[in-house]
Amino acid sequence: MTDAVAQDLEAAARHYSDDGRNVAMRAEDRWHRFRLDVARRRGQHVTILSLSGYGTGRWVRVFSRIVMAPDSHFINGRRVAKMIADGVRGWRNFVSAPVPFAEITVRIGGRSYDVVADRGGVVDAVLEVDLPPGHHTVTLEAPGSDPTTADVFVIAEDTRTGIVCDIDDTVVVTKLPRPFLAAWNSFVLDEHARTPTPGIAVMMERLLNRFPGAPVLYISTGAWNVAQTLTRFLTRNLYPHGPLLLTDWGPTDDRWFRSGREHKEEQLERLAQDFPDMQWILIGDDGQHDPAIYADFAHRHPEKVKVVIIRQLTYSEAVLAGGRASDPQIEAVMAAEEDGEVRLHHGGWQQAGGRRIPWIYGPDGRDIVTSLVDHGLLEDEDDPVR
Repeated sequence: MTDAVAQDLEAAARHYSDDGRNVAMRAEDRWHRFRLDVARRRGQHVTILSLSGYGTGRWVRVFSRIVMAPDSHFINGRRVAKMIADGVRGWRNFVSAPVPFAEITVRIGGRSYDVVADRGGVVDAVLEVDLPPGHHTVTLEAPGSDPTTADVFVIAEDTRTGIVCDIDDTVVVTKLPRPFLAAWNSFVLDEHARTPTPGIAVMMERLLNRFPGAPVLYISTGAWNVAQTLTRFLTRNLYPHGPLLLTDWGPTDDRWFRSGREHKEEQLERLAQDFPDMQWILIGDDGQHDPAIYADFAHRHPEKVKVVIIRQLTYSEAVLAGGRASDPQIEAVMAAEEDGEVRLHHGGWQQAGGRRIPWIYGPDGRDIVTSLVDHGLLEDEDDPVR
């Protein structure tokens, strides 16, 4: 292994010479280059982080993050077991210097692809393939790094139901929208101290038993820096395996900080386009924007939503998160606005495109399962799974 760093210099030159970059983006770019130089001088090596992907038999979406790190910190793109056992403080996820525009080679299904990371070292690439349904191993390589393997789930063509699940305050009690506690959870808290939401893992497992082969995708406004921490949390607390759809907290062309709401809306819209015959089970919480995001998606794509599941925050969680998106006990479950028209959703149903889409609320997985059974979306525990 060497300390060589392969970068797409043409892509880097185009980006750094772009006059459209705002002040925040220019400052972040300089900071990334400074950290990369420091990591090189310290003898750190290129490390390809292992992240799960998904796709169909014709294409796969591969994720990774390319950073500089000491050899002792990672094995096969994952933190070594001793560091995890000792507890990884959140700030460690933000220490490793990213490699902007890193060049890597991706191998899957007997084919090789050359891929370039973005300016933050994040790989999000769609590759044409010819693969059967199921789990496949993808190998990622770069000069100066050991090969890293990751999992890609190929969704069967006849799959008609998928699950999209929010992370923050839905599967893990992080209360991410609150600025100070978000910083505490992201930078300070030991990852073993994160608290799972009661019953949600069991609820999701029952949904998978009811809809075999359904893909599970986790969507969050969290940064790619915490992807492996979140993956370990989900695994440790027996949540179904699935890729993460995260974002970059840094500036964009038109703002100083990326919009978390826009990120979720864009990812949902992409899923609607990529899987035109899929109906999605949308899972979130009532802390802030999830109900509005899901209602608007259902309004635009009513045929693509099977059910919306909203976890109700406790009183203290709701206060600290800035209040509820709405009170599910009142007659209007939620109001969403588009083109100046307010659409009210009454009695736990959303009327859209001639369909009545059920909205299910509950404080934990157990209550939600009961409602899903009542709606015929889950079997009673005593009945055989169809």
